[in-house]
Amino acid sequence: MGQSEASVNPYRIGEAAAMLGVSADTMRRWVDAGRVAAERDEHGHRIIPGARLAAFARELARPENAESEGRPSSARNRFPGIVTDVVLGDVAAQVEIQAGPFRVVSLISRESAEELDLVPGAPATAVIKSTNVMIERR
Repeated sequence: MGQSEASVNPYRIGEAAAMLGVSADTMRRWVDAGRVAAERDEHGHRIIPGARLAAFARELARPENAESEGRPSSARNRFPGIVTDVVLGDVAAQVEIQAGPFRVVSLISRESAEELDLVPGAPATAVIKSTNVMIERR
């Protein structure tokens, strides 16, 4: 890899871990195991070039092969997590899921929430299919 590729958006171990929603120790173990290659910067700190981290993130985010589970779907945005709150109304329910570091809130029918037995502590996956997604750059 050329120096120019390494210097584009390099991430230190802690930063890379935060981007992937894991601990720095987990990120170090992945680097030590060779799952993602890191380099050393001029100060001796381990860094992961942004493009390399993005490729690794894509690998981690592959859907758990919904087709093999008999659930073919065109939705690619799946956030497994835990239900943290459910507010039941007369017709609708507001469901909050904590998916790693991300809070996902959805409005669904009350009937659906009850059929799925969505209560705080239940495992759930937010499946998002959207044509309107905003992106912010940090």
